[in-house]
Amino acid sequence: MPRAALLDVDGTLIDANYHHAIAWYRAFRAHGVRLPVWQIHRHIGMGGDQLVPALVPGIDDDLHEAIEETRSERYAELIDEVQAFAQAHELIEDLNELGATVVLASSSPQNELDHYLELLDAQKLLDAWTTKDDVEATKPEPDLVQAALEKAATAEAVMVGDTGWDIDAARRAGLETVCVLTGGWSKQELLDAGAAAVYESIEELRQNLGEPPLSFT
Repeated sequence: MPRAALLDVDGTLIDANYHHAIAWYRAFRAHGVRLPVWQIHRHIGMGGDQLVPALVPGIDDDLHEAIEETRSERYAELIDEVQAFAQAHELIEDLNELGATVVLASSSPQNELDHYLELLDAQKLLDAWTTKDDVEATKPEPDLVQAALEKAATAEAVMVGDTGWDIDAARRAGLETVCVLTGGWSKQELLDAGAAAVYESIEELRQNLGEPPLSFT
């Protein structure tokens, strides 16, 4: 049984995936790259190091860097509009009561994560969290999950996410993933990607805590 719960943040605990898609859309357009928002959205969950070349293969390094910088500026204009999903705080409380080690597995910059921690009101409930500074490559590479495992001080954990990128990264680190339908992926897409379980909401996930693969005792 897992000893730790590794919680993805954007799209799982915080309603930010569509804001990220718009920020990337505006950043690409600012540098003359026109992509449909739906296509960008399918890659949300990746960090910029993976997302940009996935959407624009062979992109010049300088242009890549400029797009990422502009994305940060555009997202800063939207971040005050994001909010925590209903019962996200309560989920972290529940995991604490079950005795799980709780780590936020995020590749967000520290300033963005600080904002999310305030929205979640969870600083005192968490055992640790990761940021962009903890990883060399973002999802679907396993670096983020491995960094979160190191902070949890255990190899026995379950990932909680919202996209296939979470599932891929966790699988490469040897973990199962349970998902919520809050990031825009369908239930069938997540199951096909290898999710151990998929829940309609955080509320439904909470109702299944204590049952495999979310048993911690």
